[in-house]
Parts: sequence; structure tokens; C-alpha cells
Amino acid sequence: MKLDRENKLLIGLCAMAGILIVKLFSIQILDPSYKKLAEDNTKVYTTIYPTRGIIYDRDGKILVGNKVAYDLMVTPTEVSEFDTLALAEVLGTDPEFIKKKMQEFKENRRKIGFQSVILMKKLSPDVYMKFAEVAYLFPGFRGQARSLREYPYNAGGNLLGYVSEVDETYLKRHPEEYIAGDYAGMTGIEAAREKELRGEKGYNVWLRNSKNKIESRFRNGEEDKEAIPGNDIVTTIDAELQNYGQELMRNKVGSLIAIEPSTGEILAMVSSPGIDVEVLADFGQHYNDILNDPYKPMFNRTVQAPYPPGSVFKLVNGLIGLQEGVFTPSTRYPCTMGYYYSKTRKLGCHSHKSPINFEESIMMSCNAYFCYVFKDIIENRKYKSIDEGLNKWREYVSSFGFGKPLGSDIPSELSGFIPDAEYYNKVYRKGGWRASTIISLSIGQGEIGCTPLHLANLCATLANRGHYYIPHIVKDSENVTIDPKYKEKHYTLIDTTHFQKVIGGMYRAVNSGFGSGGTASIAAVKGLEICGKTGTAQNPHGDDHSVFICFAPKDNPKIAVAAYVENGGFGASYAAPIASLLTEMYLTGEISGEERKGLEKKMMEADLMNK
Repeated sequence: MKLDRENKLLIGLCAMAGILIVKLFSIQILDPSYKKLAEDNTKVYTTIYPTRGIIYDRDGKILVGNKVAYDLMVTPTEVSEFDTLALAEVLGTDPEFIKKKMQEFKENRRKIGFQSVILMKKLSPDVYMKFAEVAYLFPGFRGQARSLREYPYNAGGNLLGYVSEVDETYLKRHPEEYIAGDYAGMTGIEAAREKELRGEKGYNVWLRNSKNKIESRFRNGEEDKEAIPGNDIVTTIDAELQNYGQELMRNKVGSLIAIEPSTGEILAMVSSPGIDVEVLADFGQHYNDILNDPYKPMFNRTVQAPYPPGSVFKLVNGLIGLQEGVFTPSTRYPCTMGYYYSKTRKLGCHSHKSPINFEESIMMSCNAYFCYVFKDIIENRKYKSIDEGLNKWREYVSSFGFGKPLGSDIPSELSGFIPDAEYYNKVYRKGGWRASTIISLSIGQGEIGCTPLHLANLCATLANRGHYYIPHIVKDSENVTIDPKYKEKHYTLIDTTHFQKVIGGMYRAVNSGFGSGGTASIAAVKGLEICGKTGTAQNPHGDDHSVFICFAPKDNPKIAVAAYVENGGFGASYAAPIASLLTEMYLTGEISGEERKGLEKKMMEADLMNK
């Protein structure tokens, strides 16, 4: 029996209706994704920012803590007519500012959609409480708590670093971790330990009705996520010593670093002039002033300034000479106000007795002595050429950590520079140079460049009689584990027996008494057995730089210090007093005696930036 056209059409419609029913059943009952999509269109997420981890010093004192501030959020789609003047009065701002921001939100409504955006940042608790009392008058506006950093100790902005709102460049580097409006550590410890400190954001989910008004918590908060606070960081820094070091370096340009030799832990790290911690909490407001400061306070001189080491480098050359066997501790060299490296050219030296042995050369900081030693190292006949001799010298120097980043946990650490034969072959041509051409390397001048951290590490290496631990500023703590490399010993290529001979000279340089020829007698403190070496680094752009390294006590040292004061003149003028005062304060907790207190007053009042 043939179906007529009407029945065919009826069957077709029934089939289509059956398909639609099955599809609707599948969408509405079997497939939950569409239901979830519908639900998502009714949800509003509000971010809960985590509390950033606290930064402690080695003794549990808070270096960086938190305080509460509030961002004033607005959801433009929920805002109705409101009294702009009244809101501005509550917030302590200009009505025109609010009008301008609301106009910007209106122009970007397609991009913003139903999101909440920031109207004002960092409201104080007092201002926020005023707003909270009248918030019912301003639908669509709400407060969002956020923690800001506070600084109980002036432990140095360059060391601690600052936290700031991420910009477009930062977002491109971290697309999965941050969104606009988030904050992150930008420098110092805040940047180095950002992953541990930042924590994990949470959120609350709210239900929105058909008029885009928030009605209640979605599913009674079942889908809310709590924020996870950041991990606390325990640093190696001694807060009191750091603060004292900054006072000593006030109105001076340079660096002051103290290390615990037995661990490589940095006790104090001062870059001067630096950023005051009071600026850090609102860094953006001060950014242009800091950026335009001619002394560049954001520049961390402790790890970024490539200085010539000056005479403290003689200790390295002396150890290499002993290892190579080109002289012995009893070897005496003459000094006639310097070293003649040609018939008419001389590398000068100050007046002292002559000839002298190795310990005396360190005590008196004789330039000529180390010129002889350096010449014999690189022109040693056991090497086929001077190129081979210099490259061997560089290998020894590199084993002390020079010429490369030490690998510390301090951001932006530079390598410095130690020349090799290839470098001089390019400058003078192969065979066109010899020891006399580069004799300034013997006293830590010429092409040598290193950071103050390199010098502090050298001092710790001497204190340890031949090994060092990579300097670092973070300790193991409950939720933070430091890299195992910071607990490994790094040995130099010098036999440990040679170090005692150098230390004897360092001890005599400080403790031989006034008039004996010791260049660092100003650093002596009764009972502390400070061992030190002065340096005066030549500066073609002005006064010489004052340099000093020291450790104490002589046996079982507890602290190693490097001080570098730009344009400070002789090592004994500023660097030695400052380093010895820091050493005394750490070991005894005070500066004792009228003479030492007078020296402390002189260093604190000295102004080398406005002389």
C-alpha cells in the first residue's frame, strides 16, 4: 500500500521530532557540559589574595612582614546612579578622578564584561572602614583585602628587594602564573624567592541573577577555594649587623659584606647608597626619583660593580708563587721605592725597609715584592711559553672564584674578569708582550675586575685555609630547602699548608703596632686577633678606592669582611676602620674604649659624597 504525500510528511515530522527529543535529552540530562556552561554564566569569581611569606633574619627577627590594605573594586555592570562627590569625600580623592575612571570602564565595557576592576589601590584600613560604613549607598563597589610589605628593620632595599604590580613585560614572561593586577618580587630576596613567597591565590564564587546582580554564594561556598599563604623565608642576615653596616656606610659609595666562613652564609650585605626600606612599600611612587638619582641606588654594587681588587690581590699572587715554588717564605726581595721593569720605568711603592721577606711584604704591602713573584710565575721556565705560564696563573686565580659568577642566590651577580693569554695576544699580538707589559696584575690592577662579593669570598677562603662555600643569603627552613651546592666545599688549587704563611702576614699587618710598618694597625682590636690586608685601588676618574679584607679570630674564624669605599683613598683611611668596626660589633656586641668609639663616630660622620 502506497503512502500518500500527507502521511509521508507526517512520518518525516515525527522522525525529526524524535531526533530533537533525543538530542535535547542528551544535552539536558546525559551531557553535563551545557548545564555547567549555563551555570558558569551565572557565576562571579572574586579573587582572594594570599598573604605573602615573611622574611626573617638568622635569629628570627622579622626583616619583611605584612600589613593589610584594601583595593576598591567596582563591577561596572552593577553600578547604578551614585553620588560621585559623596564617594570621593569618603575615599579622600578628587571627584574628577572617579568620573574619569568610570568613563574609562564604560568605554571598555566589552572587554571588561561582568568582571570587577580596580578603582583605587592600597586604601588604608581607616579609609576602607569609612567606605564600609556607607557601602550600601554604592552598589557595584566593594573592598578587596590585600597584604602590603612592612619593614621593622632598615635592612637595606637592595638586599631585600621590592614588590610591585606586574607589567606587560612580566606577564609575557609568566603567562600562566600571573594576571594584570597581581604583584611580584622584582629585585633582591623578594625576586630570588618569589615562588616560595608568593603563595597561591584563592577565590569566592557568587551567584548572579538575570539582571547581573549578585544574589548569594554559589552552592553555599562549596566551589570556593581558600588562598594558600606564601612560605616564610629565613635568611642568613644578622639584622642588627646589617643595620650597623648601613650606618657605617652612610654618605659613602661602595660595599660592605660579611660572611660566616664555616658556612658561606652572608651576615651583612650593604650596597651604598642604597634604597631605604621606607621607599619599598610604595616603590612605584618613588621610582622616577630613584631612577634619576646620579648615584644609582638601585645598582647593587656588592654583586654588580666590577672593581679592580687592588693590593688585597697580592695574597692570591703570593699563594700561587708558593704553590709554583718560584720563591719561599724566607725569600727576600729589594724595594727601592718600587720595581723597575725597564731601565727607566718603575711601578712605584711607599717607603719601607728593604729587603724584606714574604710575611713582611704582606704586612707592609710592598708592591715590588709581588712584581718579582708575578714575573717568576708567568715566565717560569717549566712552561713552554709565557702564554702557558699566564694561563696556568689564570687557572689558579679562577679556583678562588674570580672571573666567574660565584653562583650565589643573589640576583644579577656578575662574573668580573681575569685576562688570559688569548686576550693579550689580541691586544699586543702573539709574542708581543711579557711580564713587564702586564706587571700591574701583580698588585691587582690592570685588566682584573671583580665584585666586592668576590673579595669577601677570598677573605672567607683565606680564613678557611683554602676552601670556600658559595656565599648565600637564604637558610634551610620548615618549607624551604636551599640548593645542596651551598653546602659543598670548593677547594682552591693551592696546598692548604701555604695559607698559614699568608695569614701570618695578615696578622702582622693589623697587630704589629703603630710604627712597625703594618699598613692596617688602625683595624686592631685587643683580644680579637683580626687578620687583614689593605688595598688602594687606582681610579683614573678621581681619588683612589679604599679596600680592606679581614677575618677574626685568627684561629676558628667566625666572620670574614670585605669593605670597598669608592674615592676613599688608602685602604687604612676608610675601608679598614669600617670593616674592623663591623667585625668588633659582631664578635663582641659593642664598640669598646674611647679610641674605638671615636673612630666609630668619625666613620659615621664622614661624608665622601659631598666633599
